[in-house]
Amino acid sequence: MQSQQSGDRLSWGDTVFLHLEHEGMPLNVACVCVFEGKIPFEDCVQFVESKLPLIPRYLKRVAPPLLNIGLPSWEYDPTFDIRNHVREATLKHGSDAELKTLAGKILSTVMDRQHPLWDMTLVHGLKGNRSGFVFRLHHCLADGIGGVGIMNVVMDASPVVPRLPKRKLRLRVPPPRGVWTSSITNGCIDSYSELVKRILDALTDVSSMAERAAANGGNLAPDEFTHLLPEFTVATERLRFNVLYRGPQKFAWAEVPLAEIKAIRHSCGTSVNDVILALVTATIRRYLELHGDRVKGRMLRLMVPVNLRGSDGPGDLGNRISLVPVTLPLDIRNPRKLLAAVHKRTELLKRAHTAELVSLAGGLLGMFPNSAQALAGHIISRLPFTPFNMVCTNVPGPQAPLYLLGHKMLHCYPYVPVGGEMALNCAILTYNGTAYFGFSGCVHAAPDLRRLETFLKLSFTELREAAEIEPPPKEEKKKEKRVRAKAKVARAPAPMPETVHVSIPLPPLTSVESTMPAGPPVKRVRAKAKVARAPAPAPEPVHVSIPLQPLTSVESTIAASPPVKEEKVLTQFA
Repeated sequence: MQSQQSGDRLSWGDTVFLHLEHEGMPLNVACVCVFEGKIPFEDCVQFVESKLPLIPRYLKRVAPPLLNIGLPSWEYDPTFDIRNHVREATLKHGSDAELKTLAGKILSTVMDRQHPLWDMTLVHGLKGNRSGFVFRLHHCLADGIGGVGIMNVVMDASPVVPRLPKRKLRLRVPPPRGVWTSSITNGCIDSYSELVKRILDALTDVSSMAERAAANGGNLAPDEFTHLLPEFTVATERLRFNVLYRGPQKFAWAEVPLAEIKAIRHSCGTSVNDVILALVTATIRRYLELHGDRVKGRMLRLMVPVNLRGSDGPGDLGNRISLVPVTLPLDIRNPRKLLAAVHKRTELLKRAHTAELVSLAGGLLGMFPNSAQALAGHIISRLPFTPFNMVCTNVPGPQAPLYLLGHKMLHCYPYVPVGGEMALNCAILTYNGTAYFGFSGCVHAAPDLRRLETFLKLSFTELREAAEIEPPPKEEKKKEKRVRAKAKVARAPAPMPETVHVSIPLPPLTSVESTMPAGPPVKRVRAKAKVARAPAPAPEPVHVSIPLQPLTSVESTIAASPPVKEEKVLTQFA
């Protein structure tokens, strides 16, 4: 389903997503990002607006062809306003669950085709001093690979805060086209050119596949060819979530370390995509068993998009993908055996050039007139038709951190649309050493969608243990704890010298007169008689404070010091 535009018109592959969409069933690709820190909204608006000249398509809207003759085209929006596309929202409680609920509401709405088909929502109030970001664009504008390329343009690879333009950006919008007759003429010419090009591409694909088959002497053995028949001939068996989409949507996510996925790949001799497909299959099996559904003898048919860009840049807009049907057994409980079955199936599909065959078939279907495609799209999207059980798309993302206005992007959870009877889908995005899984589903088809988060983690732990992969030690956290402990010791004040209190008894004073305060004269004879009759006062203890240097043990230091002589202490107080 390649998107080779003729001029500034949509390709037939891009147009398909416009025809399949209807009110209540949006067809957008999106992601929910989490950034560290608090991002000011006005700075965000100004920053995104400054990036628009790098993506002119973000200034254009879809213009339907006159009388539905020919393909739609891209034209500049004369009423473009950046605030129609960059919005803000504030969470009440700030939890991740609340962010998922908000994302589900945003992703359930259809965008206005009178304006460019993209928007961004900055989310405030996320706990842990974080900010959320919901970014979506219509599937006719770009596929998952193209969306990642756009994300690389909007964000920065450096934490340095970029300088914002001091003046408001003035966007030059070209005047509208000429009279409607020229538009019809151009539409017919472009459509005819697109038809001729698709026929030539189909002939080229057929000849190239024949050459590869002849050069390899036939990649498929006769018995292997029979294994492909379920991929093309057997009807898809409905699972519990294969019901007609009604909306609204829910969104759930989970994450797995990419390094451990690669370790499993090396240990079992498979590919990263095989590991991901095995995890999704095991997750769906657990979900079905939770609801008491039988899995023995049942199959899960996944629609796996394949990138056809080749040497083209990942930031190119449009859809350049093909679809590969992968049918996997649901009743294999042994994780390693399931992974081996997935690998065997995907290798068979690669040798059969299934992606090229599907692309060829899609190109032939695209030869039908645009009016017929539009009518067929509206009908098919409402029919109880299940070509696949679910979509599972794996998009490689940047493996270095990205920044928005100096704020690091911590997580990025991808979203793939749902519709028809594929009311539960899964998207995977690898970013900065982590594989992020996003589950999108209709609330009526999968009301307990977030159960899949737990089931995915259980399936991954089970597969990692079966592959005998030890989780990497958390050395970084240990180092952080050591550094913090050293910092605390360095900041702690030095201990004060400890004081030892020693009680020393003193003998009775020999002279009473010297200790009596001055007063009126008292007769000496009576004073002597009173002194003679008064009992001798008990010796009063004197408390002496002796400062000591900080010691590890006070008791041992006191025991080792020489005894204090009574005379010396008395002379100090004489």
